Amino acid sequence: MKKLVFLTGAGMSAESGISTFRDSGGLWEQYPVEAVASIEGYYRDPKLVINFYNERRHQLLKVKPCEGHYLIAELEDKYDVCVITQNIDNLHEKAGSKKIIHLHGELMKATSSKNPNDPNCIITLPEDNMDINVEDKAKDGSQLRPFIVWFGESVPMIEPAIEEVQSADILVVIGTSLNVYPAAGLLSYTNSKCKIYLIDPKDVKYNDNLGVKHIQMGASKGMKELIDKYL
Repeated sequence: MKKLVFLTGAGMSAESGISTFRDSGGLWEQYPVEAVASIEGYYRDPKLVINFYNERRHQLLKVKPCEGHYLIAELEDKYDVCVITQNIDNLHEKAGSKKIIHLHGELMKATSSKNPNDPNCIITLPEDNMDINVEDKAKDGSQLRPFIVWFGESVPMIEPAIEEVQSADILVVIGTSLNVYPAAGLLSYTNSKCKIYLIDPKDVKYNDNLGVKHIQMGASKGMKELIDKYL
């Protein structure tokens, strides 16, 4: 069974109605990135950051996976599939994908402010009680915070992601600008026989030497095209 690895970004979830950060009208225009997506911003105003992610969770409950999410999950019948995602939502899970690596954390989880990657402190927030409050404590007694990898923090799941990419027969990149590292560097870890497909309606800069096939469509239409013509 061939190994098929997906790398998904904001364009994947945008079709479900999730607000993106970088596009025109995106969240960065409403909130400065340093205020809500950096460890410095969290230390400066934890209440602002905690409430920002509370809002994101409420938004997430109102949306469903797009057709592209479901098409990825269905490919598990024919391929050994791994999804590496830069997204913090749980739409891949809801669509049925089984093996998912979240590079930037998970919105529906919370953790310790002191040791954010301590597995003993990571909890899943129930949908009927998913807000974090400033006085809520993690298992180690520190303030409970969103389980998100912010700018200024290490990306602990990048090593498992690299291992998946290194052994991929096919790599499919969907809806990412390839501007955010270390995720953007994953393409350079493909082996020489790996076929690489990029699904994005926009022009995306990448290394021409990698032989990338660009399917210039949105996530769902692009996935249909990929399946019909190339898989």
